[in-house]
Amino acid sequence: HGAEQDPAFLKDRAADVGYPVLIKAVRGGGGKGMRIVRDPAELDAQLESAKTEARNSFGDDVMLVEKYITTPRHIEVQVFADRHGNCVALGERDCSVQRRHQKILEESPAPHLPEHIRQDLWDKARKAALAVGYEGAGTVEFIFDNDTGSFFFMEMNTRLQVEHPVTEMVTGEDLVRWQLVVAAGGKLPLTQDEVEERIRQRGHAIEARIYAENPDMGFIPDSGKLLHLKTPNCDPESVRVDAGFVEGDEVSSYYDPMI
Repeated sequence: HGAEQDPAFLKDRAADVGYPVLIKAVRGGGGKGMRIVRDPAELDAQLESAKTEARNSFGDDVMLVEKYITTPRHIEVQVFADRHGNCVALGERDCSVQRRHQKILEESPAPHLPEHIRQDLWDKARKAALAVGYEGAGTVEFIFDNDTGSFFFMEMNTRLQVEHPVTEMVTGEDLVRWQLVVAAGGKLPLTQDEVEERIRQRGHAIEARIYAENPDMGFIPDSGKLLHLKTPNCDPESVRVDAGFVEGDEVSSYYDPMI
């Protein structure tokens, strides 16, 4: 991960990391500019393919090389920090069910996660935020290796994400309100112990996201008129619907098809 982008140099670094590796656009997102390379003979072609996609998508083709975990889980921790030195972890979300590297289902708490690993994830996420003097809402993302039980820091998203309602459901807290409190110079509304008690009381939540796809073209992302949409009409205490579209709207090519 750096300025040196010569393909021979990247190939050397991939050998150091150990195959399989993931080559990924530094400015990427939504799965664009990412390629899995399982063998050194594939690297040149996959690198050129990723760089072309990154240039077309982001106007930038700088790449990084990282270890590719073959039996991964994608687990992220919601953190919140204020300017008074307080930082809490509001639980974790398992975002392993993905399509084209985009999250489809997000679940909190993460299932089948030993408690000591859960606490370690929260601790590492809080320490990461405190180490950089972070303030506000953030998501520290990890790749968890099912084979070894190890986990690796991937990135930090310095904002609320679309899966934050999962965390709101299991904590009973309005995280947008928290952002306003922190921005105004206030202290976090809850301590870590109080957050953990809320999660114990409230249990479990799953978020499911809807993708605009074309079934006649192998379910590729698509734009066009939304011919049919029916959302559940349920108890708002147990089911929450966040939608920016109604039936008859146009899914624009200028936005993500994950509607």
